[in-house]
Amino acid sequence: MKRYTTTLGRFWSAAFAAEAEYRVNFTLAALTSVMGTAGALLTLQTLFSTGYELGGWSWPEALLVMGLYLILDGTQQAVMSPNRSALSEHVREGTLDFILIKPIDAQFYLSAHRLSLWGFPGLLLGFGLTAYALFALAQPDSPAPLTWSALWLAPLMAFGLVSLYALGYILATVSIWATKLDNLTYAMQALLEAGRFPVSGYPFAYRVFFTAVLPVAFMTTIPAEVALGRAGSGMLVLCVGVAVVMFTVARLFWLFALRSYTSASS
Repeated sequence: MKRYTTTLGRFWSAAFAAEAEYRVNFTLAALTSVMGTAGALLTLQTLFSTGYELGGWSWPEALLVMGLYLILDGTQQAVMSPNRSALSEHVREGTLDFILIKPIDAQFYLSAHRLSLWGFPGLLLGFGLTAYALFALAQPDSPAPLTWSALWLAPLMAFGLVSLYALGYILATVSIWATKLDNLTYAMQALLEAGRFPVSGYPFAYRVFFTAVLPVAFMTTIPAEVALGRAGSGMLVLCVGVAVVMFTVARLFWLFALRSYTSASS
C-alpha cells in the first residue's frame, strides 16, 4: 500500500507541474465552471420561483444535491476523464504493452497517472456549494434540519465516486476492441448531468433509468437523502453494495478484456 501511495504522489506531482505551466488554461477552466454552475443555479432558482416543487425538495436540499454533483464532476474532470482518454491512446498507439510489463498493477497505473487542473475549479465550487447548503440546513428555521445522519454524507460520497469511476472504467475498457469512443463518452457525460438535480423530481420512467440502469441516483440524490434523514439504513447499505458490485464488475471486465488484447509487438 505504501508503494502505491508513494507512486500516486509522484504521478500527481509530475502531472501538476506539467499542467501548471499553462495558467491561462486554468483561468479559462475556472470561468467555465463558474458560468456552468451559475446557469444551473439560475435554472433551479427559476423552478422554485414559480412555485414548482422539485420532487418535494426544498431550495437548500436541492442545492446540496447540486453541490454533490459538482464534487463528482470536478473529480471526474480532474482525474477520471484524463486517464480514460489515456487508455484509448495507449491502445491505439500500441504503448499499452509497456504499461502491462511495469511492476505495478496496470489498472492502477491507467486510472491514476494523469491529473488535470481543469477539474479543480468545479471541485472547489462543489465543496463550497455543499458547505453553504449544509449551513443553510443547519439553521433553526430550516425546512429540513440536519440530523446525525449527515455524518454519512462523506462516506457515501466516497462510494459515489467509486461507482462513477467504475462506470467510466468499464466504458474505457471497451477501447480494447474499439478505440473510437468519443461519442459514447460524451453521451455518458450528458446523462450523468441529470445528477445536478434530485432524481425524484424527474418523471417515473427517468427515475427508473437513473436508478436501475445508469445509477446516477446512487451518486448524488440518495447520499443526500440519507444525510437529510429522508432515507433509512437500507438505502445506505444499497449505496455501498452498488459501489462494490460496480467496482468488482469493472475489475473483472478489465481482466477479461486483457485476454482479447493483442500486443503491438505480436
